[in-house]
Amino acid sequence: MRCVIARFPFELDQAGVLEAMRGVEPEEVTGESVVIGRRTYPVKQVGQVVTRQDRRDFTAREVVLAMTKLGFTCGRGPAAQRGRV
Repeated sequence: MRCVIARFPFELDQAGVLEAMRGVEPEEVTGESVVIGRRTYPVKQVGQVVTRQDRRDFTAREVVLAMTKLGFTCGRGPAAQRGRV
């Protein structure tokens, strides 16, 4: 599936994302997250691994839209649900 992230087109599929994330340890989720396999990753980490771009170059929303279209479950992390303290 063709996805545009940070104004660049990418041909992504579910198997490719699973392969790219294999062996990658998830960082702590503090905002938006995506479930890949049995692990929950921050969307920015997934976007960086899959696109090989710097995290500052794309938004979490772009990655959430792409991952949702590919069939992955996206959501908000525990800290993001509570809001700021």
